[in-house]
Amino acid sequence: MLNRLRHRLLHRMQLRESWVIFFIMGIIMMNFPFLHIFNRSDTIFGFPLLFLYLFIGWAVSICVICLFIIATVQTDPARHDAKNP
Repeated sequence: MLNRLRHRLLHRMQLRESWVIFFIMGIIMMNFPFLHIFNRSDTIFGFPLLFLYLFIGWAVSICVICLFIIATVQTDPARHDAKNP
């Protein structure tokens, strides 16, 4: 039981560290160097690069948040016990 508790605690710590890493990556993505790189008059399929960069980055961040939430819910034993009385 102690080994399982330790494993669960380490898994949650890794999730917290990953949240911080992805938050910092999101802030970096919205700063000057990256926005300047994609702020060009070039288009892909008629869409400006900056437009695609922002929407693809937005979609990827939503997918990452969804994966983190799924991982958190699956490892939360309190929620699992509450669903099965």
